[in-house]
Amino acid sequence: MKLIMLDQLNQLEHEALDSLGQVKTAEDLAVWQGQYFGTKRTKGALDRTLAALGTLSKEERPAFGKRANEVKQSLVAALEVKQAAVKELDLEQMLKAGALDVTLPGTPIPQGRLHPSTQVLRRIIRIFAGMGFEVYRSPDVETDENNFELLNMPPEHPARDMWDTFYTTTPGVILRTHTSPGQIRVMRERCPKPIRVVLPGMVYRYEQVTARSEMQFNQVEGLAIGRNITLADLKGTMSEFARQMYGSDQKIRFRCSYFPFTEPSVEVDVYWGLETERDRMITKGTGWLEIAGAGMVHPKVLRNGGYDPAEWSGFAFGMGPERAAMRLYGINDIRYFWGNDLRFLEQF
Repeated sequence: MKLIMLDQLNQLEHEALDSLGQVKTAEDLAVWQGQYFGTKRTKGALDRTLAALGTLSKEERPAFGKRANEVKQSLVAALEVKQAAVKELDLEQMLKAGALDVTLPGTPIPQGRLHPSTQVLRRIIRIFAGMGFEVYRSPDVETDENNFELLNMPPEHPARDMWDTFYTTTPGVILRTHTSPGQIRVMRERCPKPIRVVLPGMVYRYEQVTARSEMQFNQVEGLAIGRNITLADLKGTMSEFARQMYGSDQKIRFRCSYFPFTEPSVEVDVYWGLETERDRMITKGTGWLEIAGAGMVHPKVLRNGGYDPAEWSGFAFGMGPERAAMRLYGINDIRYFWGNDLRFLEQF
């Protein structure tokens, strides 16, 4: 009985390997695998042969089981080799049928875009770079001394109320309310040399969010220090900026104002218009939109930066790229910039 069943195993192995050698496609391989190893619903020839193990005596079972295991391992190994060969053959045929041209460009990958605030920020920096200003970076987290005291605002000074401040748990350390403290840093670093820099960065104010104001926004500070700088230099610089930013026909005006770190101080406005109710709200009914505060650097600030105000003078300005973008693109709500609405962002 054992010899007969061993012969059946040998015959099964021979037939299976011979049949596997004729397989050319993945479909034929699946049929072969189901025929000899079975499927979820049916048993294969190998399973049916092994089922006869129960009819053998205890003495005959070890030899038959050993041979059955050898046959199974042989067929599994041959199946793996054939699967790899069929896969390679299918790939070769697919490439030939597809007539792949490796010189053609690949599938384009969608790319992100620069945020509109970043686009306008870079545009502003390019304009001032063309006028000889370089970029100077200063930290977002500042000391109260740099942010207020050295800018002519000692403790309890009423002008501090102009900037609602975010305080940290460390005494004397705050989130900067404007980029102006960078003026002190660059002056003390480069004194007694002339300076012409712009200081871009994010600023933070504990303010109510409205259509024209945010609690976190970008700002670009400008500072020029020299021996004979006058208010006329400031007006010329801001007029040239407005011309390049908004066009040669853009209306611009200077208004007297007050900032504790400049004297005299002005605000720079561009004409927005009063065609709609939204225009009236954005411009507070004036038709003009403020884009920058500016002025001649206060003598105390010059002295705090290391410069002798009897020999040196300078001007400074600060502007918000979001405000500039509102005028440039006709955006009537500053909250769009940080709302992360793709319908808005994808327009840029």
